[in-house]
Amino acid sequence: MSTALVLARTGRRVRVWSRDPAERTTSAVAGALWWPYRIDPVERVGPWSLRSLRSYEEWAERPDETGVRTVEGVHQGVRLAGLGAWAGEVAGLRDTGEGLAARLPLIDMPVHLAWLRRELAAAGVEVERREVRSLDEATGVAGVVVNCTGLGARELVPDASVRPVRGQLVVVENPGVRTWFTSADEGSDTTTYFFPQPDGRLLLGGTAQEDDWSLEPDPAVAEAIVRRCAALRPEIAGARVIEHRVGLRPARPAVRIEREVDAEGRLLVHNYGHGGAGVTVAWGCAEEAARLVGG
Repeated sequence: MSTALVLARTGRRVRVWSRDPAERTTSAVAGALWWPYRIDPVERVGPWSLRSLRSYEEWAERPDETGVRTVEGVHQGVRLAGLGAWAGEVAGLRDTGEGLAARLPLIDMPVHLAWLRRELAAAGVEVERREVRSLDEATGVAGVVVNCTGLGARELVPDASVRPVRGQLVVVENPGVRTWFTSADEGSDTTTYFFPQPDGRLLLGGTAQEDDWSLEPDPAVAEAIVRRCAALRPEIAGARVIEHRVGLRPARPAVRIEREVDAEGRLLVHNYGHGGAGVTVAWGCAEEAARLVGG
């Protein structure tokens, strides 16, 4: 949707084909804290992330409308010295005894996706529910196609380097937690985080299970998530569970943003493989894809 909106605002006629409605996509279940996580290449991710950050900071001035707020929190074990040059452009990052403290955009994805749909409608973009079994279906009816199919690119391109990294979350009634927290080891299939959201919800996570395609919540995993979070904030232990969520991050060794021109002169621009940082790089990648569309 971000790519479609950027293209529409340049004056192009845009149509979106999607098998699923936005509320049933991976984005809808994301914890959605702005931060480059499980995504490469680092030298390109930094600029993409910063471009997106500026948009989220602007939209955070209208949180009820956009779903974007800025919230204080800590990345446990992270230090400024271990980050790339992009970190120097993020205001307020500071080392503490616990880790890296920051005030960052935290996005309520159901609200944000609904806002994006309204923005698309206002820009004249038609969104059509349609399952695509081949990219040729799209290039057969449009002179320019942008492939933003995420995990679907594994079969559609086909690109076997695209793999799922399963994330499971537990949503509970917030017992009073006002700041976010993360602790992630990229070599482990478990993570620990909690993100306060509006309307009294607290998102608890999580997992990073590579090559796991299951969308069914695992009760044992859910219990372990709550235990890890409660070890940090004991009040979480007794919080009422509202729902369980599972999403599959579309991981790839590196994000693919690239253009192809076929023998008939039809243009295909790829924009997929964003791993665990789709929200973080969305607008930077959308603008780069739009530049490739424009030549």
